[in-house]
Amino acid sequence: MSGYRLPQGGFIDRSRRLAFRFDGRVLEGHPGDTLASALIANGVTLVGRSFKYHRPRGILTAGPEEPNALVELGEGGRAEPNTKATEVELFDALVARSQNGWPSLAFDLMAVNGLAGKMISAGFYYKTFMWPAAFWEKVYEPLIRRAAGLGRATYAPDPDAYEATNDHCDVLVVGGGPAGLAAARAAGGAGARVILCEREGLLGGGLLLDPVLESWRSTMIAALEAIPEVAILKRTNVFGYYDHNCLGAIEKLSDGPLREGEIRQRYRVIRARQVVLATGATERLIAFPGNDRPGVMIAGAALVYLRRFGVAPGRHALVFTNNDSAYAAARALKEAGLERVVVIDARVNGPEAGGLDVRLACEVAGFDGRRVEVHRRGDGGNAETVEADLLCVSGGWNPNVDLSSQSGAKTAWSAELASPIPGVPVQAERSAGAARGVFGIGAAARDGLAAGREAARLAGFPTDADFPLPKDEPPALGLEPLWEVRGRGKSFVDLQHDVTADDIRLAHREGFSHIEHAKRYTTHNMATDQGKIGGLVGAAILAEARGETPEVVGLPTFRPYTAPVAFGAFAGRATGDRFEPIRRTALHDWHIRHGAVMQRAGAWMRPFYYPKAGEDAWTAILREARMVRSGVGVCDVSTLGKVDLQGPDAAVFLDRLYANTMSTLPVGRARYGLMLREDGIVFDDGTVSRLGLEHFLLTTTTGAAPAVLDHMEFHAQTVWPELDLMFCPVTDVWAQMSVAGPRSRDTLTKIVAGLDLSNAAFQFMAAGEGTIGGVPARVFRISFSGELAYEVAAPSCFAKQIWEAILSAGREFGIAPYGLEAMGVLRIEKGHPAGHELGGFTTAADLGLGRMVKKSGDFIGRILAGRPALADPRRPRLTGIRPVDKAQRLRGGAHLVAEAGSLESLGHVTSVTRSVELEQWIGLALLEEAESWRDKRLWAVSPLHDERVEVVVTSPCFVDPENARVRG
Repeated sequence: MSGYRLPQGGFIDRSRRLAFRFDGRVLEGHPGDTLASALIANGVTLVGRSFKYHRPRGILTAGPEEPNALVELGEGGRAEPNTKATEVELFDALVARSQNGWPSLAFDLMAVNGLAGKMISAGFYYKTFMWPAAFWEKVYEPLIRRAAGLGRATYAPDPDAYEATNDHCDVLVVGGGPAGLAAARAAGGAGARVILCEREGLLGGGLLLDPVLESWRSTMIAALEAIPEVAILKRTNVFGYYDHNCLGAIEKLSDGPLREGEIRQRYRVIRARQVVLATGATERLIAFPGNDRPGVMIAGAALVYLRRFGVAPGRHALVFTNNDSAYAAARALKEAGLERVVVIDARVNGPEAGGLDVRLACEVAGFDGRRVEVHRRGDGGNAETVEADLLCVSGGWNPNVDLSSQSGAKTAWSAELASPIPGVPVQAERSAGAARGVFGIGAAARDGLAAGREAARLAGFPTDADFPLPKDEPPALGLEPLWEVRGRGKSFVDLQHDVTADDIRLAHREGFSHIEHAKRYTTHNMATDQGKIGGLVGAAILAEARGETPEVVGLPTFRPYTAPVAFGAFAGRATGDRFEPIRRTALHDWHIRHGAVMQRAGAWMRPFYYPKAGEDAWTAILREARMVRSGVGVCDVSTLGKVDLQGPDAAVFLDRLYANTMSTLPVGRARYGLMLREDGIVFDDGTVSRLGLEHFLLTTTTGAAPAVLDHMEFHAQTVWPELDLMFCPVTDVWAQMSVAGPRSRDTLTKIVAGLDLSNAAFQFMAAGEGTIGGVPARVFRISFSGELAYEVAAPSCFAKQIWEAILSAGREFGIAPYGLEAMGVLRIEKGHPAGHELGGFTTAADLGLGRMVKKSGDFIGRILAGRPALADPRRPRLTGIRPVDKAQRLRGGAHLVAEAGSLESLGHVTSVTRSVELEQWIGLALLEEAESWRDKRLWAVSPLHDERVEVVVTSPCFVDPENARVRG
């Protein structure tokens, strides 16, 4: 044995070497290693510090149950904290750092916390940080925030790519051990579409630990690969089981650097007709003093490192067990050439020793990292000290019931295993092999074969498939439950969160005796390993304190995720501009060609302004707004939500949907409409145009269009299904343009045929149909700017033709396009409430629209809108403000206060702009008792900008309060 790497064996490529760094040290490993196995091969025993006490920790396991070896992987945007070293496949130039140690891992000043162990036991924060109350904000909270967490997340964006897929199959097999391989082959051979998910990069599970079984493993894999209906997904962890046989999985495609176009991880949503859970079992620990020290390792993990990776976890080994399974690890350690292997068996009788040094009826009473204290059970006074740098522990096996429990099945209790096992399924699933308590390679394979046959049959593929299986000799574990050995020092049941056996007993004494309450009081089972190795041990100690059995106490609820999942995998490609589909109007390309500055407005790309050469943003925006006030401009408003509503009961539906009456609207007229939520708060505003006796067109705000449609669908289908009507969204069908300004009528009269646009024939809020250049068009006399204005709607395929016709007709009047920012200037000057005023917290009265709400007849939100708090006249109401000093600017979000130094906010500024009419900054605000403050002075205070501006409270309508312009 050279170093800790064995001279032969393991599923690694010894012909290639991989260099990696851990805490700055350059080390070597081989392809096939995990970071954990490579660290062990290099003699690294200290890998981290615990969360609370900062105790030194070493590698404990070989899989996702690892609580200690959490490292920060990668650098820059690829830095990933709290990564389990046991789960990271080694690659060249890998960079890893230990966590939770300062100034270094070996010399951690925070280890002083261990000396204060009695002061910071479970629940200490509930008692310590209650008083004095004045300390909370300035002392306690900053300290807690600095101490919280293990690794530190990067602030840089993740440069890697992820994706999401949806998969469907007849049979999903979770787990690629002997049971999973047999189940997949049985179902796939019957013709069922099978997906086999295996968390590891190699199929086989326990087969990888016995060279005698390699031939059968290879044969099974070749047989599966030859079946077209079977898809094998390696490095794929199924993390959650949801309703209707829907399961979530993460496929890890690479741990290392990615080439252009490569995907790091793939999020899979799998819907299966039948599911076989062959997820195996997890070996549990035993609580005894020092069971968290570097050098302590789960016995099965030691076997994995020997047989799978060809590394020896130590030189002098002691195996502490209460069951037969640990003897396999002891024999393997001896075969590997360790200088000493001693078995400490807590039972009076054990299996055939086979040349091992076995001490029966003994137990480990303590470990300091170099010496193990051993005494006979019941005789704590006579202890023997055994030198050891490796202490392997096996307290029994817990079938992995996480997914079964998430599916809704209750767990049962196995007295033989002293562990929960899957209960009666409630979805189309079944467990197989060690996952349901069937141990032994041959027995597990036979169980998997039966489960695969049954799953295929229920999926519609009856089969009596059979194939050679390993020798069927189910082992008798001979387990005698042993949960804790009491002694001097801390005995841990949750190594990552530093939860001790005494903490569990303290929780019981303080009234937190239910398993869920004890979990939250102590944080037991809440670490990244989710209590896989120590959860049942803690429950058993709680049961002893309660005078009951572990079966009665049970375990906390199993919830997703079975292992940590990267947020990037869930996001997939839906990041940045791909977070949601980008919507573009039919005129988008025209705007781009003519120099528009485009920005996202909700889901849409919209032109914000059209700068000319040498113009900055504000110069362009104010030029466009002045153009509309003095002449004519045209704006693309196609993004407004549009819903076509028809039917005999359409008018009745609208009266119930809107707070104001719509049934009295004549054909050929439009009306402003206000929708409330059920709770009486303003939901959305827009217009309703009556195109025929039973035909209406609704417009909504751009951002609320999907929500309004959902609102309508819900009430039409579930609240008033008796109404005879139909509606559909037509936002994309109709392009819409606002032509606004004193010369807007002159512009449209030149091109609109079949419709008299004179003031007498086509008054304010009229709606009609005509043609423009032979194209059918709808014209609405609606104004958002406060000027004479029209909105022209035409089929989207003719948008460019109509748009250019309008520009051509208005050329003599100086027409030009204006963008969303100029529209904002115009609407604030007019005092129209919009996005910031319709924020989901204002009522109709708050916005000055209370007179619109009908006094009789039912509508959505009528009852709750009358609540005293919403009808209180002292509520903040919409008002206008302007600086006393015209040279000063306003800030959106500023608070309004009576005195410059006051901290009592009377309201806040919702929208601000530079006015082209008043030639100064103006704003809209929500102000308490607004009418009493009219024409008086307040201060607009923005702590973020350290600004205080004296303002005058005005009417929210700064332009043409008599509405003469829109009616001219």
